Amino acid sequence: MVKRVDLLKTLLLALVAVLSTALSAPGQPGTDRITAEQYIEQWKAVAVKKMKEHGIPASITLAQGLLESGNGNSELARKANNHFGIKCTPDWTGGKSYHDDDAKNECFRKYNDAAQSYEDHAKFLQRSRYASLFELKPTDYKGWAHGLKKAGYATDPAYPQKLINLIERYELYKLDQGVDVTYKPAAKADPKPAPARQGRKPTVGGDVVTIGAGRSVEVFEGRIKYVRAKQGDTFRKLADELEMTHGMLARWNDMDKEASLSEGQRIYIQPKRAASKTAEQHTAKGGETLWGVSQQYGVKLAKLAKYNGLSTDAKLTEGQRVWLKKPKR
Repeated sequence: MVKRVDLLKTLLLALVAVLSTALSAPGQPGTDRITAEQYIEQWKAVAVKKMKEHGIPASITLAQGLLESGNGNSELARKANNHFGIKCTPDWTGGKSYHDDDAKNECFRKYNDAAQSYEDHAKFLQRSRYASLFELKPTDYKGWAHGLKKAGYATDPAYPQKLINLIERYELYKLDQGVDVTYKPAAKADPKPAPARQGRKPTVGGDVVTIGAGRSVEVFEGRIKYVRAKQGDTFRKLADELEMTHGMLARWNDMDKEASLSEGQRIYIQPKRAASKTAEQHTAKGGETLWGVSQQYGVKLAKLAKYNGLSTDAKLTEGQRVWLKKPKR
């Protein structure tokens, strides 16, 4: 009888040891498991930086990272710093990690730093199949969520709604508007996420938002963010201030990256759109150029040239009608 009791004690102690190890193992619900709030705090700055560089809403990037990496707790995220499930391609020369996915033992990209996976994710969305997404309003996270599914990014029919739910639950849409989001630590006894609160409070006046000591960011027709050039500004100076690349900033404005800027000139800090929101046509004044009309209405220069059968460097004559969207013929 004594031997049987001792055996039971031994088995119980062994079982406790196994359970303790399992609960504290990486990727398991233990002390080192990352919460959604912690993940957002850690990666929101990178997501905002990629938004400024590539035009992808920070809310979408963060929601995809949360969803696809399990708040950074997935094996792929922990072992390979891969937060977006990006697989190896024939031209990939970096590290590799193998996991079962659609097929057994598939090859996934392995990064030295998870920030590299954010950059790869941004480059992935530059493919032509996702081009239509960049025509959406920069704050249209719902459009982006449904557009990603439509373009074939995911096969899960519920994928768009999952992204939208995350964005709204954690108020990630504020990041797209230039407003920070932070979270109070959740109480240990409360499994619900801590309520989000607004971080730095912007000064808002109409369509103008000024954050901290930064430059005023205005919004054209509620669609495209822009700033006004100051005396002595260059694309390089603006890019450094806004944490963007000067080449991309120049391309968004259909200008040479070394071009001089005039004081008060409108400089878009997001891609212009494919068509005007408020007008169908513009009547030219003497001395106007097609580029000037493009900047005035926030419409891509190449699109205007196509709609009107003109060259991108066309000079307009007094009274000339310019289509601002695809003409109905």
